[in-house]
Formats: sequence, C-alpha cells, structure tokens
Amino acid sequence: MQTETFNRVCAALPQTTHVVQWGGSQVWKVGGKVFAIGSGEGSLAVSFKCSETAFDILREQPGLRPAPYLASRGMKWIQRQTDETMDDAALADYLAESHRLVAAGLTRKLRRELGLEAL
Repeated sequence: MQTETFNRVCAALPQTTHVVQWGGSQVWKVGGKVFAIGSGEGSLAVSFKCSETAFDILREQPGLRPAPYLASRGMKWIQRQTDETMDDAALADYLAESHRLVAAGLTRKLRRELGLEAL
C-alpha cells in the first residue's frame, strides 16, 4: 500500500489522529492509542492490531509476519510487508478492524467523549 493510500484509509476512520514518529513512520491513533503503523518509503510495511485467531492465521502467510517489537511483547500485531497474500482492499479491512479493536479498549468515558460508544 502506498503512503498516500494508507494515510487516506486511516484518516477516513472516526476520531483518528496522525503523527510521524519512530524514525519517520506514519503512525495512526484513536483516543491516543496506536492502531496502525506504516513504515518505509513508497510501498509501506503496514503493522496493525488483530484478533488472536487472525494473528495465528496471518503470521503463517507469505508477505505477512508478526510485527517487529509489538508481537515480540505478546501483542497480537501483524505486519504486511508485501501484497502477496493480502491485497490493499483486505488490508484496508484489517486497518478498520484494528481501529475498532483499539477503540473498544479505550475507557467507556473516552469512547463516549469521542462518539465511539458503538464500537
């Protein structure tokens, strides 16, 4: 996924914020918590949070791997390095699910303040 597409997909999700940090990575957050990281130039390596079941399946697929640093700390994060088994449309769906998972982990008060009660 190209940088512009990644940023457009993440920006379309509710109550997101964007920062560039960690050596130039495109970092997207909801409620101050990271839900997506794009690193590299041009076609990005994209990391996202997923369910335990999705993590177990995706980590075995070509072009995907447990996200460096995050997965090694027990978090269920996958990094898509190539589109060999996950195209951009599927990645966009996983980014939306990552946003939902992270938003669901926010406090009830913060979800209410952000208008994310239904997540």
